[in-house]
Amino acid sequence: MGRPYRLRACLALMLAGAVALPAVAQQPGPRPTPNTPSAPAPSAPAPAPSAPAPSTGAAPKTGQNAQQAPQSPAPGSPAQPGNVKENHGAWSIICDKPAGASVEQCAMMQNVIAEDRPEVGLSVVVLKTADRKARILRILAPLGVLLKDGMELYVDSNNIGRAYFTRCFSEGCYVEVEIDDELMRILRAGKNAVFALRESADQDRVGIPIELNGFGPGYDALP
Repeated sequence: MGRPYRLRACLALMLAGAVALPAVAQQPGPRPTPNTPSAPAPSAPAPAPSAPAPSTGAAPKTGQNAQQAPQSPAPGSPAQPGNVKENHGAWSIICDKPAGASVEQCAMMQNVIAEDRPEVGLSVVVLKTADRKARILRILAPLGVLLKDGMELYVDSNNIGRAYFTRCFSEGCYVEVEIDDELMRILRAGKNAVFALRESADQDRVGIPIELNGFGPGYDALP
């Protein structure tokens, strides 16, 4: 299927899952677990000048010319579920009323692909659970990634930690963690993030860059 179909299906899953999240949020995934100090930091695009240098070891590759995937479907394709309410920097606030929900659910979303590695594009969503008691960071990676290694998060070249895949659907596999106060502070203050994963055990990590521009204002605008 084409990329627009994948984005529509991804958005439907992302928002529909938020309605059921109060049950999930009773046992949410923890924030990414810090790695050992020797873990190498990937090269994020346009890193902040003050960012610390990577520690020993080879840095994971980042897709060249990474760019945001289109948030809207191509002409002639079915309408994308949800409506883009606002844009904040690299993030879009998208709202929809999933099946079985009594109220509209909104999420902050960014889709990123790499021109040279389209098979490892990511969809990143930040949302509040329906009861507003938890904040969730949910990342959709394509099928075929190495699940046991999970996904590492770097912000401005700092290794924040590793989280593990929780479930897979036909559109891909999810990493899902609760955003605690410390992780929220890091994401608000950061400029660039990199999610690093492996496609197979004999390959180097692939780093997918995400822009944090607009993260704070976008989250504050979520209902």
